[in-house]
Amino acid sequence: MSKNNQQTWKTKYGPRRVRVDAPTLQEAITAAQGLSDDIDEQADIAASLMGVPREEARAELLKLAPPRRDVIKTVAFTGPASAPRTVVVERKPSRRIIPAGAVRAGLR
Repeated sequence: MSKNNQQTWKTKYGPRRVRVDAPTLQEAITAAQGLSDDIDEQADIAASLMGVPREEARAELLKLAPPRRDVIKTVAFTGPASAPRTVVVERKPSRRIIPAGAVRAGLR
């Protein structure tokens, strides 16, 4: 067993620790939203990832804002036709418009 598997270990720069955070239901819901577009399937996936009842995951899922659908994705095939295909996927999120009421008074 490696000496680095402990909670704290010493390096030439001083003691080091790795922080371990337990996953949250919101993270499981975000992962489920990336896997499926159906809300029921998202609730099933998040519930199975976290080990919570499906109803609890669905209630939390409905509280969160739905993911944005206006994201532009570009798929391009590069290289000659005789060579193996390389796929390049680019994601460019659209700019969000900030309403005038959201600007802080100190910046005017």
